[in-house]
Amino acid sequence: MTAPVVMSERAIILAPLGRDSQIALMMLNEAGFCAVITRDLPSLCDELVQGAGLLLISSEALLGGDLGPLMALIEQQPAWSDLPIVLLTYHGGPEQNPASRFGPQLGNVTFLERPFHPVTLISLVTTALRGRRRQYEARDRLIDLSQSELRLQTTLETLEQQVEERTAQLRHNEEVLRQSQKMEAVGQLTGGIAHDFNNMLTGIIGSLELLRRRLARGRTEDLDSLIDLGVTSANRAAGLTHRLLAFSRRQSLDSKPVEMNALVVSMGELLQRSIDETIQLDMQLDQRLWVAEADPNQLESALLNLVINARDAMPNGGKLVVKTSNEHLDAAFTDAHPNLEPGDYVMLSVTDNGCGMPQSTISRAFDPFFTTKPIGQGTGLGLSMIYGFSKQSRGHVAISSEVGVGTTVSLYLPRFGGDVPQYCPVDAPHAPFAQNGETVLIVEDDPAVRVLVSTVLSDLGYAYVEAGDADSALPILDSTQRIDLMISDVGLPGMNGRQLAEIGRQFRPGLKVLFITGYAEHAAVRGGFLDPGMQMITKPFTFDLLTAKVREMIHI
Repeated sequence: MTAPVVMSERAIILAPLGRDSQIALMMLNEAGFCAVITRDLPSLCDELVQGAGLLLISSEALLGGDLGPLMALIEQQPAWSDLPIVLLTYHGGPEQNPASRFGPQLGNVTFLERPFHPVTLISLVTTALRGRRRQYEARDRLIDLSQSELRLQTTLETLEQQVEERTAQLRHNEEVLRQSQKMEAVGQLTGGIAHDFNNMLTGIIGSLELLRRRLARGRTEDLDSLIDLGVTSANRAAGLTHRLLAFSRRQSLDSKPVEMNALVVSMGELLQRSIDETIQLDMQLDQRLWVAEADPNQLESALLNLVINARDAMPNGGKLVVKTSNEHLDAAFTDAHPNLEPGDYVMLSVTDNGCGMPQSTISRAFDPFFTTKPIGQGTGLGLSMIYGFSKQSRGHVAISSEVGVGTTVSLYLPRFGGDVPQYCPVDAPHAPFAQNGETVLIVEDDPAVRVLVSTVLSDLGYAYVEAGDADSALPILDSTQRIDLMISDVGLPGMNGRQLAEIGRQFRPGLKVLFITGYAEHAAVRGGFLDPGMQMITKPFTFDLLTAKVREMIHI
């Protein structure tokens, strides 16, 4: 027995050339979705009036026809409705896809390059219909709320009661709308994370599976390439979590005085290599620039991201300007931005004379996973990372752009208020091997991490003692066991690593502590988290970094 067609959730297909419509219909039917093929724009509009979950349109179908009726239907949508549209395009830019210019007019458009994989099409359709169902739920809630208001108005005994109930209902409506918007943002975020992480996990798991098969068969040639593939995918995953933490302002920042001009100049060669030879790089650096306060590593990453974005905005070449200057932001400016305080700031800007952005794009530029680049050419996390980094650093980031003229992104970081520390030469690195029975206490609740850390240290000759949580570590600290260094995760179950370190120093004054953390909200600013004799590294870390830190801290 054939399932009844749900008009409000069906896909309407318009792809008059070739077999795209038949292929899409077959894929959707096999996945259990209802779909109908239309021959032209008028018949698509007729079907749309009867109800639709989404439209699947080829770009060439929009050329040469009268788009007025379709645009009118889209404009006449009720406030709760934002019809999803999947636009089938070809690989390439505007020259290959002239109809892509209709994207902003059509509204809620997702581009799908042909030829498309069935999994990609079904994933897009599933996401679109999920969003469409939320719209229908919002419509039904609004209808129910309207009916409730009518019932309340007929039953309230006094005008005062009516006012109170009406106010409560309006607040509820606002909360429903706010929650709907929040869930939409969460849906976009989780969808982007799932897409990117699944790709990275495929690289990691696949390379490990191939390693296992080859070793089982006794084949040991060319294993380095498989190992490199897995490590590359793992590093990309680490970079994704880093950017997400940056956007959410939860990364661990190591803020310090930064000579921004020196930092920009030191990156000059890298920036030059990152752009095309058709792009002229111009550095306009204020020679009387103040000292900024920021995490230099995050600042370098932000500058590189801005330069790459500017490069991509100038596919035919142009001029890219990196500029620094001193800026004083008064209360008239900072009052519009809750995290900003009036005062002195050091400004770093990147300007291109490329394609520019419309206001609709600027308003979403800092959203995670939002990108105008073709599929596979951008994750949409670069600007969101810069946004989170600026806010967490007590700074600000702004975009100024004009279509056809170019774009300027300006990053404001607070001026450093103290005395700039003098440069001290770093001693030659110490040998990583243990000396004289040095012992490390490892406190980590994840068994895999604990085994890896203890194995690495053991290979270098260190003695070690393990604990899975703070409660297990306290008796060891309150004993005669030799401990030269404690390595502790920050996010332990129960008592956290920072609290454990405080109690441990009561038992052992001067206890040296190396924190390892994947994410710890209270460790977001290291300067307020670490006391003398404490350092921190973030997961995932290389074992070279771990052993160097262990040797450095024990040697101090």
